[in-house]
Amino acid sequence: MIQRIQSLYLVVIAALMATTIFAPLGWFAGAGEEFTLRALGLENAAGEIVQSTRHLAILAVAAAALPLAILFLYRRRMLQLRLCAVEAVLLLGTALMEGIYYFLSWRVFSGVEFHAQGFRPAIVLPLVCLLFVYLAARAILRDEALVRAADRIR
Repeated sequence: MIQRIQSLYLVVIAALMATTIFAPLGWFAGAGEEFTLRALGLENAAGEIVQSTRHLAILAVAAAALPLAILFLYRRRMLQLRLCAVEAVLLLGTALMEGIYYFLSWRVFSGVEFHAQGFRPAIVLPLVCLLFVYLAARAILRDEALVRAADRIR
């Protein structure tokens, strides 16, 4: 049901996670070369993948697809609530994998005499999505309480 506020939260989560999949998460420069960390791999300036980040990509795609599945389960609110908890775990895993791959990529360039690295704004999107998952779960719980109260009145 699209008119519920949790539907909006779930769509925002899916959009932000889709952005995380395709946006650069970090950058590294050293020895005259520049590399970009994405959810799909560590790429050089030519766009060739130097290091695979397959596990991060799998987690990010699952975290982007699950909110859309949750959206269509509007008649089963308790299942929605449980899947919101699964989504939160996926988002935490995605944020953890981003950190792991960032520091693994950093180690590759630490031996270079001059190197620089930095984060891109998209790296924090899974943590922002955690806030929206919390808000969606709270709204689903509120709907469930409203339905139970209406059942008591009848």
